[in-house]
Amino acid sequence: MRIEADWLASPAADSLTSALERAGHRALFVGGCVRNALLGTPVTDLDLATDAVPHDVMHIADAAGLKPVPTGIEHGTVTVVHEGVPIEVTTFRADVETDGRHATVRFSHDVAEDAARRDFTMNALYCDGKGEVIDPLGGLPDLLARRLRFVGNPVRRVREDYLRILRFFRFHAWYADPDGGLDTEGLAACAAEADGLTQISAERIGAEMKKLLSAPDPGPAVAAMGQTGVLAQTLPGADAMALSRLIALEAEAGVLPRAMVRLAALGGTEVDRRLRLSRAETRERETLLGAATGLQGAAEIGWRLGSDRARAVLALRAALTCAPLPEGMEKAISEGVSATFPVRAKDLMPAYQGADLGRRLTALERAWVASGFAMTRADLLALPDI
Repeated sequence: MRIEADWLASPAADSLTSALERAGHRALFVGGCVRNALLGTPVTDLDLATDAVPHDVMHIADAAGLKPVPTGIEHGTVTVVHEGVPIEVTTFRADVETDGRHATVRFSHDVAEDAARRDFTMNALYCDGKGEVIDPLGGLPDLLARRLRFVGNPVRRVREDYLRILRFFRFHAWYADPDGGLDTEGLAACAAEADGLTQISAERIGAEMKKLLSAPDPGPAVAAMGQTGVLAQTLPGADAMALSRLIALEAEAGVLPRAMVRLAALGGTEVDRRLRLSRAETRERETLLGAATGLQGAAEIGWRLGSDRARAVLALRAALTCAPLPEGMEKAISEGVSATFPVRAKDLMPAYQGADLGRRLTALERAWVASGFAMTRADLLALPDI
């Protein structure tokens, strides 16, 4: 099988593969770029595997007028940049020792050894610079059937890096046949080894969870996490049922996937700490959840948060309360988005200053919202001080 893709003919890809091959080395694209090209989905990152050791990669790239950066040279990785396009180049490797988080590796000249240490069969696919697919482990049928399976023994693969438990559910949500179910052996391995996630940093767990929740429909994967105990290990107290309802309501309301909205639907204890969310992510999750559990109407939510976030909040509210989307939602949101509060701080000065000014503005804003955005500036300024 041969891949036809624009990135194969890009100056960066062509220059690098040609330089390595002229020096007598193999240069094979691997992983996500090959997988996604075969599935017809967007390719965002280019990864290259080679039998050249890192220092040779540095020398060959530099001699070809490319820019090599030793981003992980002790682990066999060099990032080569050409015309602003980065390609991560890693020497063929085999695991010597693993501890569930890190691996000690030795460099190899055998692509089959390199493939054998990868996580899933659909990620153990390679192609050369001309697009010819190389399948050392027979993973191509799995990919074409959208069947997610671990390479070799699932328990062994998980114990090499416990983050692969979450990757198993994330990759199922993004790439597997949604009607095919999860691989039973892989699911059993994830359930049996779930305690190993305690060895993984909150940053890595959070990154995987956000990627999972950004999938078009992560509902079945997250439900399986709940059934196997992986969800309780990752986010104690989380509820997969609310997420499934939210995803259905998002489709009805035309809401695009938002990881923080879906995280708000999942719930759980100490979410921000357990997933090491950024301050901006924490504020967003709290804002969305606060609006969804508050008493604001659709118009006010639209005015405060804008149309896209308002739809997401109303879908989240309906999911949490097991209710349908509110009637007239779009009209109400539109009215709120188009409304403009007619009073400015300067309208109240100098009679009001400092904290008194803030309180007065808030009181007038509440009155204006309660009027359905109908009160004019004159109406509001005529209200008595409360």
